[in-house]
Amino acid sequence: MVRYSFLVIKNLHGSAIITIKQLRASPLLSKGVCMKKIFTLTFLLLVTPVLLHAQTGVKKRRPLPFEYGRVLISTPNLSPDLPDVQFDHWLHRAKYTCRLCHVDIGFAMKRNATGIKAEDNIKGYYCGTCHNGKMPHGDRAIFKACEKTYTEIELGSRCRRCHSVGEKVRAEYDFASFTGTFPRERFGNGIDWEKTEEAGLVKLVDFIEGISFKRRQIEVPKDFELSTKVESMPEILFSHKKHSKWSGCEGCHPEIFAGVKKGNTKYSMTEIFEGRYCGQCHTTVAFPTTDCQRCHSKPVR
Repeated sequence: MVRYSFLVIKNLHGSAIITIKQLRASPLLSKGVCMKKIFTLTFLLLVTPVLLHAQTGVKKRRPLPFEYGRVLISTPNLSPDLPDVQFDHWLHRAKYTCRLCHVDIGFAMKRNATGIKAEDNIKGYYCGTCHNGKMPHGDRAIFKACEKTYTEIELGSRCRRCHSVGEKVRAEYDFASFTGTFPRERFGNGIDWEKTEEAGLVKLVDFIEGISFKRRQIEVPKDFELSTKVESMPEILFSHKKHSKWSGCEGCHPEIFAGVKKGNTKYSMTEIFEGRYCGQCHTTVAFPTTDCQRCHSKPVR
């Protein structure tokens, strides 16, 4: 006579149910062997998902200074001859404010969320706002990004200046040479961008005629403290002056932080690590969250 027994176990996440059906009354297998198989199978079902999940926690390679902030932008509808776009934040942040691109021009903060098309650039939107062959920068005009048609020579020279993923393209600006005199720091690009700007080593463009609007000068709020939830953890000193210089008020309010009153928005370090709130910039372009002391700078009394 064949009989079945069922073993029901919750997995370690507490959400899924594992059900094991085991043939127990087999004339070829003893009861002890059957039970041993049950527990062996149970162990594998419980432990394997944990091991797979643990692989995502392996420490990743820390990007080199010139790689930090790099964005690879997918261009699926273009010619197969053109690879994806490689965008280096370090060069653009040395010339323009964050607010100019992410507020006035309208680039999303998340990779591939803008949906940039060559047709848009040709019409003067997104990259084409500046890369139109006319926008002055220093003693020359910024090169034109996209055309409706292009020759083989242009494909190899002009187009691949941006569409350069996997290609051996010689950059016009060398990171080490360009940033050689900039004040240093430990993480991210290895550059203290605040001191670099304060020293006048970079001149940030914050206005484009016909795109930006003239903003009324406002009184920048004073620095304020943010207490931590972990006892003995140094408190956070937040500077509106430093952030408003690069991002303006609109870069953070109201989309990232609701309202302008201190304490209105509740968030945790876990959410920041996931790329929300402060993590929208401080996990990608601004100095990373690995530099804890840059924010947690006031010792607990």
